Amino acid sequence: MAETLKEKTAKGLFWGVLNNGTMQVLNVVFGIFLARLLSPGDYGLVGMLAIFTAIAGNIQSAGFTNGLINLKHPTAGDYNAVFWFNITASLVMYALLFAAAPLIAAYYRQPALVGLSRFTFLAFVMGAFGIAHNGYMMKNMMNKEVAVCNLLGILVSGTAGIVMALKGMAYWSLAWQQVLYIAVVNAGRYYYTFKLWHPSLHVDFTPIKQMFSFSVKILITTIINSLSNNVLTFIFGRIFSLRTVGSFSQAYKWDTMAYTFVQGTLGQIAQPVMVAVEGEKDREQRVMRKMMRFTAMLSMPVMLGLATVSHEFIIIALGAKWAQSAAIMQILCLGGAFVPFYTVYQNLVISHGRSDIYMWCNVVQLALQVGIILSCYRLGILWLCAIYSVFNIAWLLVWHYYARRLSGVRYRDVLADVLPFFLITASVMAVTYVVTLPLGHLALLLAARVVLGAGLYLGTLKVLRVKIFEEALDFLTKRMKK
Repeated sequence: MAETLKEKTAKGLFWGVLNNGTMQVLNVVFGIFLARLLSPGDYGLVGMLAIFTAIAGNIQSAGFTNGLINLKHPTAGDYNAVFWFNITASLVMYALLFAAAPLIAAYYRQPALVGLSRFTFLAFVMGAFGIAHNGYMMKNMMNKEVAVCNLLGILVSGTAGIVMALKGMAYWSLAWQQVLYIAVVNAGRYYYTFKLWHPSLHVDFTPIKQMFSFSVKILITTIINSLSNNVLTFIFGRIFSLRTVGSFSQAYKWDTMAYTFVQGTLGQIAQPVMVAVEGEKDREQRVMRKMMRFTAMLSMPVMLGLATVSHEFIIIALGAKWAQSAAIMQILCLGGAFVPFYTVYQNLVISHGRSDIYMWCNVVQLALQVGIILSCYRLGILWLCAIYSVFNIAWLLVWHYYARRLSGVRYRDVLADVLPFFLITASVMAVTYVVTLPLGHLALLLAARVVLGAGLYLGTLKVLRVKIFEEALDFLTKRMKK
């Protein structure tokens, strides 16, 4: 019997939670080990290259992954065209960046970046060989298989990174970790898709031309997103010390890992589901609002909870040398609680084929972000992170304006879906913080805040009989019985 869209969505969310939850736990474990073995300067060097790697990866994929997912019935020829285009584009981009490595090192005034960048950039070249396969898996909602690939990738690359750090390879261990992760994940993608689809030597770029008008806007937007996500590190690398950049990179990494748990869960199913209900306005509104509630239910406790324990977590897990990261992470997490909502809005816009809206919303957002940073950096890194976070929360109002025009979802609908979870979480974290203040031992304080906060939050949802929570529990119970 064929699965309904609701069943596929629930199953996709289940594997999305499992995939991203497991990955983040492993990232925490490996991240703690590496942070203890490496210095803020090591993280600062690798962090300076993130913006170049991200943009190069965007260009070589050219938005065609989203183009494939947005097609109602993509053919083998569509996937094959994207496969060969990605490889061609990645080789061209690598050649350009290889030549630009001395300029990148000169900008940051770090000679070590010449060799490091040329090696690190190999990651996006290797990634090109798996983009079409990833598009196939996402389009067909092969979320279980995606979870297995990612799990193996993080296990192998994380273990290798720790071994290399123990051997004294410093920042090279982080670079190797990135390259090995892509290699292992790609191997898994090939394994799961080979019998279903695999590339052929018959190269026909006609599908690329057909998808170009849609995909090029996605391309521009993903580049803008990469700039937006890395603009702080890019500018900080020029104006602040290497240690400060490393401390920020560490805080930003943990903040990103936390909200990616929610964002990644939604990202695996949001666009395919939105495409399936596009044109059915009432159904589309129900789907979007349910995604908003699910996002709020996960994002608020994860991010506000991490903000509550940021100081204890950083000192215990990473050591006193990372103390500067704690305050930065606390600020970033408050803004990060709202980042996953971008995924819902953006996938709604894309599902309507409005890649132009998707592009311009991000272009203007980046321009304003850069203006804010250049105007306020003299206030110091903490104030700058705070202003940056508040702006990103406020920009959701712009996204909602377009979402309302496309689907009819009103501001008060979204407020009714999100605000209760925010208020519950804020109240729970405030009570948790006050009750645990007398505890002097850091490890005991961290454990008490995590356990009490989680218990109060889940207990409150149960007592209030929150529908989305009960549905999630019911689905998990059924899965456990199978």
